[in-house]
Amino acid sequence: MKVPRWIALITMGLTLALGLQLWLQGGYSLTQSAGIPQWQSEFVLPWIPRFGISIHLALDGLSLLMVVLTGLLGVLAVLCSWREIEKYQGFFHLNLMWILGGVIGVFLAIDMFLFFFFWEMMLVPMYFLIALWGHKASDGKTRITAATKFFIYTQASGLVMLIAILALVFVHYNATGVWTFNYEELLNTPMSHGVEYLLMLGFFIAFAVKMPVVPLHGWLPDAHSQAPTAGSVDLAGILLKTAAYGLLRFSLPLFPNASAEFAPIAMWLGVIGIFYGAWMAFTQYDIKRLIAYTSVSHMGFVLIAIYTGSQLAYQGAVIQMIAHGLSAAGLFILCGQLYERLHTRDMRMMGGLWGKMKWLPALSMFFAVATLGMPGTGNFVGEFMILFGSYQVVPVITVISTFGLVFASVYSLAMLHRAYFGKAKSQIASVELPGMSLRELFIILLLVVLLVLLGFYPQPILDTSHSAMSNIQQWFVNSVTTTRP
Repeated sequence: MKVPRWIALITMGLTLALGLQLWLQGGYSLTQSAGIPQWQSEFVLPWIPRFGISIHLALDGLSLLMVVLTGLLGVLAVLCSWREIEKYQGFFHLNLMWILGGVIGVFLAIDMFLFFFFWEMMLVPMYFLIALWGHKASDGKTRITAATKFFIYTQASGLVMLIAILALVFVHYNATGVWTFNYEELLNTPMSHGVEYLLMLGFFIAFAVKMPVVPLHGWLPDAHSQAPTAGSVDLAGILLKTAAYGLLRFSLPLFPNASAEFAPIAMWLGVIGIFYGAWMAFTQYDIKRLIAYTSVSHMGFVLIAIYTGSQLAYQGAVIQMIAHGLSAAGLFILCGQLYERLHTRDMRMMGGLWGKMKWLPALSMFFAVATLGMPGTGNFVGEFMILFGSYQVVPVITVISTFGLVFASVYSLAMLHRAYFGKAKSQIASVELPGMSLRELFIILLLVVLLVLLGFYPQPILDTSHSAMSNIQQWFVNSVTTTRP
């Protein structure tokens, strides 16, 4: 029964290869920013011409980086679930491919209807992943609960976004007499102030649920702690990035004035997210829940960066998104490997594992240190570019959120301490455990190398995303008629 695995692996490998090839052949670092969206490659096919809906895919530096990240994490997700998945292998890998296909669609779709179509498409297979192959939580909740919670949250957010998209199209039709779902035409929709604010809120809520921004994050810890390893890797590494991408690509450029007005609120939500995520991570016993809360904390930085409108912070957000994708994926994969050996994720049952296992504790230490933003890893570059860029715009918020880094070190080191040091706290942890297989070692070492590369030489990524981010930033800043308070 190895066929589905190999099909999935080869498919994802091809996707990754194609992404890298596009990266190599496109002159991303050479493009001059023009203040309007510029696409490196486009694909247009009329779909429902009567309403101006077309299958319109387009690629710029930002989408390209996200697609490459998706391809990479897709390969790793297939590899890390190689042994873990016993039942319904074909269906499992179908769902995995389906999620990744939907995510790549989200990163490439420019037609709003198509974007919504892909956005909803990512959702169903993720539900199946959690409901069919999930693990039981340590507090006794079932995986069906987690899956349903995830489904309801995301479905509701999708509904809000659909209403906002349709309203935007109607507003455009009333102003111009043309039905169109085309992004570039909708950018120039004339709107009254109140309408713009309402539509912006619709988009913001939809993306905030996925990101997750604090009052709307309820589904994340449950979904993460019950998902299989591959599901967690996809969820943390890719699905969370679709929200940040959506804010950058749609929310800001379509509604610049409303976004500028809303920015202080959004940034404070980001600050709350940073601290709330860190505090909650510190109190968790279930390792996967802990990592889920660290994700909330890290995405808070990205949210602050998106609403500053500073080019430096935007570039930092791209790096932070990629680095968080890699480091969270690494932590979740290590968690999965630990779970396969101990059959528990409860840190109260661990302790003293450092001497009982080869390789795994040391690599966990690397990823924990990367998560807290150690210089030399990608997370450091991202977080500090965000802080430098935001400081010129919102010094108070930046100074406060800097303390979030202190809390990050607290929860990372607490996790290491509880799981790997001290005395063995139970029978399970006191026996010798098998070391890592070559496959497991390869996955993790690949992530380690990529994170360190990103930490020491982020320039290629900055060059690639520069023109795209600068276009978004110029569009945002130039469209804002009033200066910010």
